[in-house]
Amino acid sequence: MGSIPVQRETAVRTARPSGPPAGVPSVVRTSLPGNPLSPSAARRFVRAALADWTALGLPAATGFTDQLADDSVLIASELVTNAVVHAGTTVEMLLRLEGAAGDEQPALVIEVSDHHPSREVRSDPEDHQDGAPEYGRGLRLVSTLAEAWGITYRTGLKTVWTRLPLDGGDPQPAADSDRRLRRGLRAAEILAPAPRRTQGEEREWSSSGALSFLAEASELLAGQFDEDMIAALAGQLLVPRLGDWCAVWLDPEAGGPGRRPRLSRVWHAHESRIDELRAVLEKDPPQLPESARGGAVTLEWPVTDGTAGAEGTVLGYRLLAAGRPLGTLLLGRAAGRRAHEEVAALVGDFARRVALAIGAARQYTRQATISRVLQRGLLPSSVAEIPGMDSALVYEPRGEGVAGGDFYDVFPGDSAGGRWCFALGDVQGSGPEAAVVTGLARPWLRLLAREGYQVSEVLDRLNKLLLDDAMETAEAAARMVAVAGGQELHEDPQSRFLSLLYGELVPLPGGAGVRCTLASAGHPLPLLLSPDGTVRAAAAPQMLLGVVEGVTYESETFDLLPGDTLLCVTDGVTERRAGPRMFDDGDGLSAELAGCTGLTAQGVAERIKQAVYAFGVEPLDDDMALLVLRAE
Repeated sequence: MGSIPVQRETAVRTARPSGPPAGVPSVVRTSLPGNPLSPSAARRFVRAALADWTALGLPAATGFTDQLADDSVLIASELVTNAVVHAGTTVEMLLRLEGAAGDEQPALVIEVSDHHPSREVRSDPEDHQDGAPEYGRGLRLVSTLAEAWGITYRTGLKTVWTRLPLDGGDPQPAADSDRRLRRGLRAAEILAPAPRRTQGEEREWSSSGALSFLAEASELLAGQFDEDMIAALAGQLLVPRLGDWCAVWLDPEAGGPGRRPRLSRVWHAHESRIDELRAVLEKDPPQLPESARGGAVTLEWPVTDGTAGAEGTVLGYRLLAAGRPLGTLLLGRAAGRRAHEEVAALVGDFARRVALAIGAARQYTRQATISRVLQRGLLPSSVAEIPGMDSALVYEPRGEGVAGGDFYDVFPGDSAGGRWCFALGDVQGSGPEAAVVTGLARPWLRLLAREGYQVSEVLDRLNKLLLDDAMETAEAAARMVAVAGGQELHEDPQSRFLSLLYGELVPLPGGAGVRCTLASAGHPLPLLLSPDGTVRAAAAPQMLLGVVEGVTYESETFDLLPGDTLLCVTDGVTERRAGPRMFDDGDGLSAELAGCTGLTAQGVAERIKQAVYAFGVEPLDDDMALLVLRAE
C-alpha cells in the first residue's frame, strides 16, 4: 500500500469530529503490535465492535449496513497496514460511535495512531502525476470512502482519523445507491494491483532500499523462537516486494533414512493460489547441490493448473547456519520480473538472516526441552497433604526455557503417617550444574529423612555430601547437559552451595495442632504468624550447606497451634528489587504477613505473591517459591 508525505495540519479537510455525550458506551480502543499480523487483528476488532454496539441497541446502530461494515473494515486494515509498514511502532486504534444517544448526526469515527510522528508515509511512483504528489493508495482510499478525514500530530504521536456517516436516516435510497456504486468502483480502482515495476525500477529499489529492507527483516526475525513462524515471516517479507511466491523447506534436526525436508510455509501474492502451489511443491522437494552455500541456484518453475503459461524464474537458496544445513528457501519471480544480480544478492543476504534465526530457534528449543526434563527432576510430581494442616504452595520460575535453582518438597517421613517433612531450598549460582545439584539434593533429603535422621542430622549429612566426591557425579552430569544444549560449561564453585529450610511436623494428641522442628541453613528465615497478628522469626540463621566441612547444625522445636501460620520463602521473595530497595528491607515481609491474619493458607500465599509482584515494575529476576503451613 503506497502513501506519500502529508503536510502537517494542512491535510485535514474538515474540523476534527467531536466526541459522544458523556456516559454513552460508544468508544472502544485496542493496541496492536507493529507486525504483519496487526491488519487482520484490526479487521476482527472493527467487526466485533459493530456487533457489540448492535447488540446494545444504541439508536445510531440502526444505521449499520453491510456496506458500512465493509468500508470500515477496509479503511481500518489499510490505515493499520500503513502504520505498521511506515512507522513500525505499536499501533493504537480507536472506534467512536457518534450520535449514540440519538441527539446528533450518527457517524462512525476510526482513529489509528502510531508513535513515530517524524516518519511521514512514503509514496509510490505511480502516485505522482505531473510532478505533484498525491495521497498514496491507503489515504486515497480513505478519501474516497469517508465523509471527512485528517491527520493530527501530537508530541510522540501521529493519528490518522476518518469519519463515516451512517445511512440509517437517508431519505433518498436511489441517490444513495448510485453514490455507493460510484464509491465502490473508485475503491476497486484504488485497490487494483499496481502496474509491475520495470527491471530498471526494481534494480533502483534493490540498491537504495536493500539496507533498510535487511534491517527491518532482521528486527522482525530477531527474538522469534518458533521456526515455522520464522518461515511464515520470510514469505511475507519477500512477497510481493521481491517475488510472486515463496516457499520454505525445513530439514529435520536429526538426519536419517526416510527423513525428508518438511514444507513449512508457502506464500503467494494471490492467496487463492497458495493451496494449489503447496500441493505441487510437496510432491518434489528441491535438491540443491552441495556447492550452493550462499549463492542462488536457478530451478524449474513449478507448473500448476492455475499458473500454466505464466512461468518465470525460481531462485533457490540453501539455509545454512554455522555450516549446518537447516533447509531451503525458494523465491518465484513470474515472467516480467526477470532476476538480476542485485535482487539475487539481496535475497541471498536475507536467506542468511533467516537461517541464523532458524538456528537460534532450534537451539532455544533444545535448551527448553532439556530444561523441562531437568525441571521434572527438581520438583515433586505431587505434594503430600498433611493431616490437620492447611497448606499452599507457590512456585514461579524466573523465565521459560531455564531450569530453576529453587526447589520444594512435602512428603511423609515414615510409612505410619506419624511424621511429615517439608523443605524449601535454593542452589546458589545458575546454569546446568546448579540445576543438576538441585535435582540431587531433593532425593538425598528424602532418603536421609526416611532413614530416621533427626532434622539437624539431615543437614549435617547433606553438608558432607555436598563437599565430598559425590559432587563429581553432579559436575559430570552438568557437563553432559551443557554439551547436549550447545553451551559452554563455566565452572562455578558456588553451584554446590545450598541454602535450605528443612523441617518435620508431628501431629499433637487430640488434634490440638502439630509440633514443628526445623532448621535454616543460609536460607531466609521462616516467619510465624499468630492469630493476634504478631509475627516472629521461627528459626536462627546458620551457615550455607556445602561451604565449610565439619559444621554442626542445630534445630528448633515449637508448637503450631490452631490458627498459627508458618511462612517459608526463598530469596526470590525477600530480595525482589525496586531500584535500590528490596522487598524485605525494613522487615517488609513481616509487615505484609501481619496483614494476613484470618486468611487461609491459599489466601496468605496469594497475598504475598501479589505483594511481591506489585513491589517492582520489572519482571522477576529470580525464581520465587513460598510454602504456607497453617494449623487448623
